[in-house]
Amino acid sequence: MPAKIRLARYGRKKYAYYHIVVADGRAPRDGKYIDRIGLYNPNTNPAKIELDFEKALSWLQNGAQPTDTVRAILSYKGVLMKRHLLDGVKKGAFDEAVAETKFQAWMKEKEIKIQVKEDKISDKLKAEIKKRFDAEKKISEERAQAIAKKKADLIAKAKAEEAVEEKKEEDATVEEKEKVAVEKKEEDVKVETKEEVAVEKKEEDVKVETKEEVAVEKKEEDVKAEAKEEVVEEKKEEDVKVEAEEVAEKKKEENVKVEAKEEVTVEKKEEDVKVEAKEEVAEKKKEENVKVEAKEEVTVEKKEEDVKVEAKEEVAEKKKEENVKVEAKKEIAEEKEEPAKEEKKSAE
Repeated sequence: MPAKIRLARYGRKKYAYYHIVVADGRAPRDGKYIDRIGLYNPNTNPAKIELDFEKALSWLQNGAQPTDTVRAILSYKGVLMKRHLLDGVKKGAFDEAVAETKFQAWMKEKEIKIQVKEDKISDKLKAEIKKRFDAEKKISEERAQAIAKKKADLIAKAKAEEAVEEKKEEDATVEEKEKVAVEKKEEDVKVETKEEVAVEKKEEDVKVETKEEVAVEKKEEDVKAEAKEEVVEEKKEEDVKVEAEEVAEKKKEENVKVEAKEEVTVEKKEEDVKVEAKEEVAEKKKEENVKVEAKEEVTVEKKEEDVKVEAKEEVAEKKKEENVKVEAKKEIAEEKEEPAKEEKKSAE
């Protein structure tokens, strides 16, 4: 059985590369081989091919049979073209110089085609990278606009709250001024009432003195007149007591009103303190919500990146599995064709 030029599998699972080897046709795929003449790595784009041109040509001339995949590789590298030209030289169709010029011209055309293909692949890759970059840039700009809008809203709210606080402070100062004015008026009223009471007392003293003088003069005249005067004096004293009691009651009523006003102001202050405490709690809660939203955005971005990476890996793995399946099918087809070829050769 003639030697075969075929692929021997190496590498890890889902990332295979192949040695181009010359082996006995009866040997297993990854078993012992006679000579290694190159390397084939289909995991890159374009695929990486390293080939010892002279060894491959000599083995073909010595009768080694390549598999379909190896035949395509040898054709791609120009080994089959070189053998064809050398066969023409042997038949006398042209000399070696002409064959070499034809081979060099063919190789130049092949290199140009390969370069054009590589340029297309690189341009496509650059376009995809640019497209992704533009999409990511657009997303980042939208995110930045949303963050700026949130910041502007927060600043506007803070300014509005500051304005409300300033207004409250102004109202408090106005209330304090009004309280001071009310207290001053009350003090003035108290002073006036005291002065009125003193004036009344003086008038009463004057009246009493005058009455006493009249009584002394009249005592000499008539005992009855004295008795009447005593009755009159007792009546006046009762009137004075009544007036004093009325003044005391008025004073008590004023004190009660002042105490009621003070209680109202204290209750109002307590309500203001409660409102301020509620506003502080609401502000703290808003800040915590903003922090939680920022953390959620970061986690969402990280998840999106992980999903993109997983999708890329799945696409690459599917592509590699398809390539491996195609090569396996080709090798199976070759193994099926080998008995038919051997029968033809034996028949010849």
